[in-house]
Parts: sequence; C-alpha cells; structure tokens
Amino acid sequence: MNASLKLITKIIDVLGNFCSLLMLLMIANVFYDVVMRYFFNDVNIGMQELEWHLFAAMFMFGIAYTLKEDAHVRVDIFYDVMSAKKQAIINIFGSIFLALPITLLIMYYGYGYALDAYAMGEGSGDPGGLPHRWVVRAVIPLSSFFLVLSIFHVLLSNIQILLGTQLPNKHHQGEL
Repeated sequence: MNASLKLITKIIDVLGNFCSLLMLLMIANVFYDVVMRYFFNDVNIGMQELEWHLFAAMFMFGIAYTLKEDAHVRVDIFYDVMSAKKQAIINIFGSIFLALPITLLIMYYGYGYALDAYAMGEGSGDPGGLPHRWVVRAVIPLSSFFLVLSIFHVLLSNIQILLGTQLPNKHHQGEL
C-alpha cells in the first residue's frame, strides 16, 4: 500500500508542478495580449482563446492536486473537532460514495465529448481562433483520470490512518 501511495503522490505532485507551469504560461499570454491590445492596438483571437484554454487546463488538473493536498473547501465546523479516525471514515465515505462516482461519470462522458470534437475537427468559430478544440476538450477526461488517482490517494491515506500505520496530517487535529 505504501508503494502505491508513494507512486500516486509523485504523479500528482508532478501534475501540481505542471499546473504551476500552466499558470506561468497563462500569465505570459495575458501579458502579451494586454500589451498588444493597449500599446499596439492589435488583437489576436487565438491568443485570447488560448487564455481560457490554459485557465481551463490549470483549473481542471489543479483539482486533483488540491484534493491530494487536502486543500479543498469544506465546512470545518464539525469536522475539525472530530478525532482523526472519524475524519478518516468521513473522507473514505465521501471518496467512495460521492467523489468517485461523479468523477467516473465525468470521465466517461468527457471522453465521448473530446472524441466527438476530434472526429468532427471542431475548431473555433471565430476567424483567427484556435483550430483544434478537441485538445481543450480532452482535458476533461484526462483531468478526471488524475482526480481518480487523487481519490485513491485519499482512500489509501485514510485507510492507513484507520489502521494506525500513518499519522494524521496537519488537518487531522482530533484525538486518535
């Protein structure tokens, strides 16, 4: 179990670094777009579309990293005062019965969505827009795959907490 957990951790950490790179590329793209628009009165539709493509990829891939890091939003009124084992039970339940089913559905339908866009050669409807819309559509099933890996990370980590083979992370403040 530890080897699987370490491998998933490395994969998701690389994904987090990839998100950082996407953020830097998006910032550079926005900077270029603003400079060209306001200083040279030149608008490039493809670069504007690339902004939201980069943002979408960064956001979608970042979900898996955020879940692995336990940095997602939750209502901590009751959760924070629970013991680490009770928190682990809640995390396992939520992962299996809430996060995993919806992620698998998104992956399944997202794959078809991306495949359809590829098959019909979908591109931007705007002149000068990006020609391969399937690339950004493919982010949906791919990011869902990484989210499934991250859900397994949560499951394995919390099973280890229940078994007493792993200490709770900084978010598990309660008593064992």
